Amino acid sequence: MSSERTSPSGADSVPLSVRAAASWSWRVLLIATAVAAFLWLLAALKTIVVPVAIALLLTILLAPVRRTLQRWHLSKGLATAVSIVGLIVLVGGLVTLAGTSIVSGFQDLADQAVEGFRQFTTWLAEGPLKLDSDQLSQYGQQLQSSLVESSGLVSGALGAATTVGHVFVGALIALFCTIFFLLDGRTIWTWLVNLLPVRARENVHQAGRRGLVTLSAYVRTQILVAFVDAVGIGIGSAFFVPALALPIGILVFVGSFVPIIGAIVTGAIATAVVLVANGWVAALIMLGIVLLVQQAESHILQPFLMGHAVSLHPVAVVLVVAAGSLAAGIVGALFAVPLAAVLNTILLYLHGHDKFPELGTEDHVPLLRRRSQLPGTLLWSGRASQDTATAGGTSDGSTTDAPAPPDAGPAGENR
Repeated sequence: MSSERTSPSGADSVPLSVRAAASWSWRVLLIATAVAAFLWLLAALKTIVVPVAIALLLTILLAPVRRTLQRWHLSKGLATAVSIVGLIVLVGGLVTLAGTSIVSGFQDLADQAVEGFRQFTTWLAEGPLKLDSDQLSQYGQQLQSSLVESSGLVSGALGAATTVGHVFVGALIALFCTIFFLLDGRTIWTWLVNLLPVRARENVHQAGRRGLVTLSAYVRTQILVAFVDAVGIGIGSAFFVPALALPIGILVFVGSFVPIIGAIVTGAIATAVVLVANGWVAALIMLGIVLLVQQAESHILQPFLMGHAVSLHPVAVVLVVAAGSLAAGIVGALFAVPLAAVLNTILLYLHGHDKFPELGTEDHVPLLRRRSQLPGTLLWSGRASQDTATAGGTSDGSTTDAPAPPDAGPAGENR
């Protein structure tokens, strides 16, 4: 009996390390499942999610312009309209100018490419490989047929009505959201925060403010870095292909918004264009210019401009961009770094590390309060609390949440 009484049970016989590992395992699996479900939902709703994300970036970009116009005594609505129309005109002008430059310089580049290819085939026939004309002709026909088939597939994919419809809908959503983010961004954020439990609202609001500062710093800095890259590489290419310098600069500007990968791809394109137009020596010089500009960006602009606002290690940046591109292609690579930077700032704040203590915590959103806590009969709509209780109360006399009155304190009573 004594031996039975002192023998350990099945659970007690499991080592503590195994039990701790099991506890961690099911929690990690649960979190991974939730993250996977969230990513699946984002992928399913990408036609909506991507335009909203673009609208948020555009709002951060245009908010200083709108505030400046308001200081010039324009109304908020008119300032918003001028900001958005100005951006559309600027982008449309750049695209038109780049297209005109491409059309004017493409024929010269095509002639140079044909001449370069002819010299290359001559070297294949007369050089050490000694390939005869029949073999070269056969390889050329195979390459031509492959290009024709590929271009047919690409044009068919781009010409699909579904893709065009998605792009059109996405553009409308982005424009619509940008307008209302600029006009009523604070109201929308207040509504979102008030969907959370009361105890979490203040922390989420303060974390969101800091995340917005991080995103603003990223957008402003990335625009400046992309502009410097575009000007540097564009000026370098102007010495070799003047007619295509502007399109190359615009391509570099757009590609610089995808960290690391965008710079590599656009730099390679610029070097390849110079190679086709002017040969190996000019291409090597262009490659040196590209590397010089990118090194100046990496070691001078990025550390001084980004600062501690977007404090991500280069290894983290590479991994985040790779994961984003694998998950969502070019869109994932574009949004991976700002999303990771914002999440980093928010999670650090929620765990007690404030990256922006100078922001303080004096800014609050109007929080929902229970109807029993409302002073007098004041409500947002101005109606008596008795009328609202009749419309929104429950049959057992309990109360529900209602918006705080406009003249109540900005933080509410129940934080």
